[in-house]
Amino acid sequence: MKDSLSQISSDNEQLRRLGYNVAFERSMGLWGNFSLGFTYLSPVVGVYTMFAISLAVGGPPMIWSYILVGIGQFLVCLVFCEVVSQYPIAGGIFPWARKLANDQWAWMAGWIYMWALWTTIAAVAVGSGPYLLALFGITKGEAGAITLVALGLIALVTFLNLSGTRVLAYVALAGFIAELTGALAVGSYLLIFERSQPLGVVFDTFQIQIDGSYWPAFLAAALAGIFQYYGFEACGDVAEEVPNPSRQIPKAMRMTIYIGGAAAIFTCFALLLAVPNISKVIAGTDTDPIQSVLTRAFGPVGAQLVILVIGISFLSCALSLQAAASRLLFAFARNQMIFGHPAFAAISPRSKVPSAALIACGALPMFIAVVGYLKADALTTIISFAAIGIYLAFQMIVVAALAARWRGWIPSGSFTLGRWGTPVTVAALVYGVLAIINIGWPRTPEAPWFIDYAVIFSTVIVVAAGLAYLLTAKPTALRASLVKDTRASEVLS
Repeated sequence: MKDSLSQISSDNEQLRRLGYNVAFERSMGLWGNFSLGFTYLSPVVGVYTMFAISLAVGGPPMIWSYILVGIGQFLVCLVFCEVVSQYPIAGGIFPWARKLANDQWAWMAGWIYMWALWTTIAAVAVGSGPYLLALFGITKGEAGAITLVALGLIALVTFLNLSGTRVLAYVALAGFIAELTGALAVGSYLLIFERSQPLGVVFDTFQIQIDGSYWPAFLAAALAGIFQYYGFEACGDVAEEVPNPSRQIPKAMRMTIYIGGAAAIFTCFALLLAVPNISKVIAGTDTDPIQSVLTRAFGPVGAQLVILVIGISFLSCALSLQAAASRLLFAFARNQMIFGHPAFAAISPRSKVPSAALIACGALPMFIAVVGYLKADALTTIISFAAIGIYLAFQMIVVAALAARWRGWIPSGSFTLGRWGTPVTVAALVYGVLAIINIGWPRTPEAPWFIDYAVIFSTVIVVAAGLAYLLTAKPTALRASLVKDTRASEVLS
């Protein structure tokens, strides 16, 4: 107990040296922190959401995207590990960018990442609708019913998050246990008793070609892997709620990639071998191969139990996403760099969490979900920004870290890459740029332009809005003025 109090005292002193006052309670251990990242990454949510689409587009070799993207994102993770180890500050990407670059760069990185998180929360909540409705025997829910389920899920995770860091950690850990156990149990059963395909099917393209080549189809199907591997950064978003964060958070981040990635690959592999007729999925006659596999393997009752695990996965994923978004909004507000900052920077004296920020991070995803119900094309366009927004924000940190190294920055946290720091950062940047190009590449020329260019279109809107706010409201100039006035008052007193 004495050692624990001494460690927390040391952590708080480190935070003060970084220029911040203690605001949170350090009550989230290593496994709680890892569970937050794991449930945000959520192999079940990621695989079950993208499996049918990617299999139809690229065939079974789509599974290799999980390995290739996993390697690329692990490089990004290593860069983040170095940064958070030296700067364990709540909000993650925003304060990291401030320390590595400047207020303007940090503001844009945080702005892009915040909108990506809000849209992802809405996407996860809407994506949970069909599964949660299926628990009540509703196999074909209308858009209105799915939207109501999404709003209910967001309201529930907001309530849980408002209850405090301990509740967040416990629910995230429970979600991790349920999701990993479910993924291993379901995957193992499918591999042992329901295998319909040979192992070599993962190399079978089923003669899929686009313009005479398979590679365009594989790159499109690779979005399954690209959409899977983020969430490790959430471990750093709650840095001020973790004892010994400089050492524990880099470890939790790497565990998220190792365990989350392995679970996603295993889940996808088991589902691939269990699909009885892959040609029907590719032809579009079997549009829901997961439901078909689960019902055939487990029967109606067993399938319901599996769907329950899937529902828990969606719940814990949304919970972790909202926790990350609220800490980011809090970080903006604590630095007086967003409207409403006095409210968003306030910490509840009872639960020790940023209540107003959490409520805002519930209300905005609800709004996005409702917009999607009122106009489906709008939700498609908005949500298409989610993945590319997160990747853009990630690469802004990688660029800032690389530029800081060139200016002489030498990482000094508990975790460093040593002489491998620069090569790993450069490799992470190359990977990230290629991934962004692949996400944004227009692939549906037969669709209206605003659908074909939805990713680029939504990105331009968010970036332009951020630049407009940055230039008109001048939040970084306001912060500089407030800091100057504070320092002047301190001198006079």
